[in-house]
Formats: sequence, C-alpha cells, structure tokens
Amino acid sequence: MTVGSLPAAIKRTSALRRIPPLEEIRYRSERGDEGDVCAFELPDDASPITVEATSGRLMAIAPGDIFLATPGYRGATRSISGGIPAGGLVPGDHYWVLAASGVIGDLVDDSPLDEGYVGRVRYLGAVYRDDGKTLNIRQFAVTGSAGADRDAPVYLIVGTSGEVGKTTAGVATLRALRMKGHTTVIALKATGTCSVAEIASYQDFGAAQAFDCLDFGLPGTYPAGRKGLGQFVRNALDFCLSVPADAVVVECGGDLLGPAVPEFLTCLKARRSDLKIILAAADALGALGAKHALAKMGLAISLITGRCTDTPALRERTSALCGIPAINLLRSPDRKAGVAVLE
Repeated sequence: MTVGSLPAAIKRTSALRRIPPLEEIRYRSERGDEGDVCAFELPDDASPITVEATSGRLMAIAPGDIFLATPGYRGATRSISGGIPAGGLVPGDHYWVLAASGVIGDLVDDSPLDEGYVGRVRYLGAVYRDDGKTLNIRQFAVTGSAGADRDAPVYLIVGTSGEVGKTTAGVATLRALRMKGHTTVIALKATGTCSVAEIASYQDFGAAQAFDCLDFGLPGTYPAGRKGLGQFVRNALDFCLSVPADAVVVECGGDLLGPAVPEFLTCLKARRSDLKIILAAADALGALGAKHALAKMGLAISLITGRCTDTPALRERTSALCGIPAINLLRSPDRKAGVAVLE
C-alpha cells in the first residue's frame, strides 16, 4: 500500500467544507467510497478546471495540481450524471469531476452545457486520521436535534425540473418573510448536490442559518432508492425544525419526483399539515402536471412562480389552467402580492 503526505494548504473543494483544518494530511492508496476525503490529481496534459472552494469562491485547478475532494453520485436532469463504481474508486484509475463542489465518480451522462468544473482526474488515495480510520464527511455531520420541534411554519419550494427558478423563489420567499417582520428564518436545501453558492444565496438575504445535504453527512442525495435515505431525511428535519425560528424555508433540488424528493415530502407532510407550497414551473402544462402529482401525495400548491409567470399572458394561462395564483416572485410588486397569498 502506497502512503503519502500532502501540504496543509492543499486545495480543497467545497464538499469538504465541514472538515476542520488539518496540520498533517496523510493518504494511502485504498479504495474510496462516498464521503471519504480523497486526494486527486489533474493530469499534466489536461486543461484547467474551475471548482468551488470551501469558502464558496471559484477556484482553479491547474494541470498537475493535487487537490482534495470526495467520491459521490449525481443525477442532474440538466447537467452531468455519474457515480461511484461497485467497490469504490480504485487508486491510480481516472474518474470525472461531476459537480463544482468536488463530487467525483464515473461519468454516465455528459452535459449539453459548458461546465467549467468537468475534467478527468486521477485518484491517488484516501486521507486517514491519527487512529488509522479513513476521514469521512459523515464524521463531522450534524446529528440529532437542537431540542423539540418549535412548530415554525414551513414554506416548501419545489419545481418541475432543474433551472426553473426554485432558488430564486426560495430567496424571494425569504425576503418576503423578512419584510413581514420574521427576524429568524432557517433555510434548508433538502435534496440535490451540495453547494456553498446556493446556501450562501439564502444567507445573503437574511437567513439566520442555511443548511444543505452536506451538513447532514451526504455530498448529494443521489442515487434514487439509496440506503439510509430515511434516516438522513429524519435527521435533517429533526434538526432544522428544532432550531428556534419564526419560519423555515425548504427547497428541494431537481424536480418533485427526483431522487429523494418524494421521500422527503412524505416525511415533511407527516410533521406539517399546513405546508405552504410554492411551485416553480417552466410552463403552464408542467405546472398542471405538478399539481396532479402533488395531489396524489396529499399535498396542495399555494402559489405558482417561475418562468411560467414571466409575462402577463403566461401568468393568466397558468393560473386559469391550474386554478392556483400564479405570481412572478422576482419582481417586487408581484412579490408583495405573493406574500399576501401565502399568509
């Protein structure tokens, strides 16, 4: 088994943001599994890539750089997909950066977009602790709750697909709640892939605390039907609903039938019978389909937003077709009207 050491100032991707600074970084050539802190090298003949650093800033990985990231899964509908091969990553083999946060695995589906983080890297080995155990992000995850459920109202953001305005709707909802005098609002990006930039959007607009799947031990909530998902969902809700707050804004990544989303909605519905659900949709027909899908889960949409509300004609058609208020939360006059609908 090959053993090596790395400088303490080595580049780290944001999937490792909960790992504290390490004075000495040692790695060994063992197979890497989900959440393990692992060393990778961008080959000398590769093009530079851009990833998200633990601070959230964009960070360049230059050819020849060794950096720390983690094996994981991704199943994005509008970007690349991939995951960990059976048995884990093999030292010396090449894999792909699947997300800007530093999730790495085999590439299954390429992206139609020009993603600056996509690159083929060589797996060197896993970082280990002084006691010999492999370092893993789960060892630094939030566990348990901060106390009893505080019964804060929950505003749930779901969408018909990726890139339809869910985070925009979530931030607009947060701003509206703050304008109404809610001083302490908790934000949770419940499903999808971890990202500092996305939770920072909520912090920028006044969220007292913002969390995503990484805070509860997973770099992403893929693949569908994964083991241990129920415990992950319960742990995330136990904690976020027990923090003293005036309201909780929850965003589900991807579409409402994507990996982990139905399981999360079922668990949340059991804890809140009065959910306020905001749907972000690309078009009126997508909104109508989402309405029927949620109805089968026993859930009702309170407000529709997203690209299907970009023009007065689209808003009117969406609202008439679905029988639900349709408001563009990105525009200030409409945002105030949205607050009134959600009250």
